[in-house]
Amino acid sequence: MPPNSEQALVEISGLNFSYGDRSILSGIDMHFGRGKVVAVMGGSGSGKTTILRLIGGQIRPQSGSVKVDGETVHTLDKPGLYRMRRKMGMLFQFGALFTDMSVFDNVAFPLREHTDLPEALIHDLVLMKLNAVGLRGAHKLRPAEISGGMARRVALARAIALDPQLILYDEPFAGLDPISLGVTANLIRSLNDALGATSVLVTHDVKESFAIADYVYFIANGKVAAEGTPEELTQSTDAFVRQFVDAAPDGPVPFHYPAQSYASDLGLLK
Repeated sequence: MPPNSEQALVEISGLNFSYGDRSILSGIDMHFGRGKVVAVMGGSGSGKTTILRLIGGQIRPQSGSVKVDGETVHTLDKPGLYRMRRKMGMLFQFGALFTDMSVFDNVAFPLREHTDLPEALIHDLVLMKLNAVGLRGAHKLRPAEISGGMARRVALARAIALDPQLILYDEPFAGLDPISLGVTANLIRSLNDALGATSVLVTHDVKESFAIADYVYFIANGKVAAEGTPEELTQSTDAFVRQFVDAAPDGPVPFHYPAQSYASDLGLLK
C-alpha cells in the first residue's frame, strides 16, 4: 500500500499539467514515503520527467498540488523555493558534470554554493562522499578522464553532498554497461538507507528498479495506469503492466502511431 499523507515526504494530489493545449498529466495522485525508494515508470514521453520538474518547482501545475515536507511547492516564493531545494539532491540524466572542473570540485560545488563551511571541512566532506561511491582515488581527475559509469557515480556523490531529505533521479541507468548499472542501482538503495532519505526514481528500466524500489507507479496516457510493490506488479495480470514488465512490442501501448489505412496512404483507394 502507498503511504498515507502523514508518512509521505512528497504528496501529489489531483495534479493536472499541460504544455499549452497538450495535456501531459491528468488527475495524478502519488505519495512518496519517507525513507523509501519509489520508482516512477513509463514509456518515453509519458510525463515521468515532468513529475520531477513539478516536485522541484521548475514548472507549476494548472491545478492540483505538489507538497514537499508539508509545503505546497508552487505557492513558494523564490527564497522559499531556494530553501526547499536545499533539502533536495538531483541526479540528472547522463550526470551533467561540469567538464572544466575536477571530480573533487564537482562534488564540492553544492557545498560551496549553499553553505559557509570552511574549505578544510568541505575537503573532508567531499572525500567522504566520493569514498561512499568508491571514487575517492579519482578526486583529482576530470570527467573526460573517467568512464561514463564512474561519471554517474560522481554525479551521485554531488547529489548527496548536502545530505538531502529527497533525492530525485532522472533516468539514472541510461547508457550504462551491465556492471555500472548494477553498481549504480545498489548505490541508490544503500545511500538512501544510509541517509534516511526519500528517493524518486524516474526510469524505464524494469529489472534494476524492481530490485531496489519499495513501491512503483506506472504512468501512461497522463495517468497512473498501475501501482504497487515490485512483487505485486510482477504478478499482475493487468495488460499494461504485463506489456511493460515483459517488454512486449505491442499492447495497450501500441507499436504503430495512429494512421489512416495503409492502402489509403499508398494511393490504392480511390
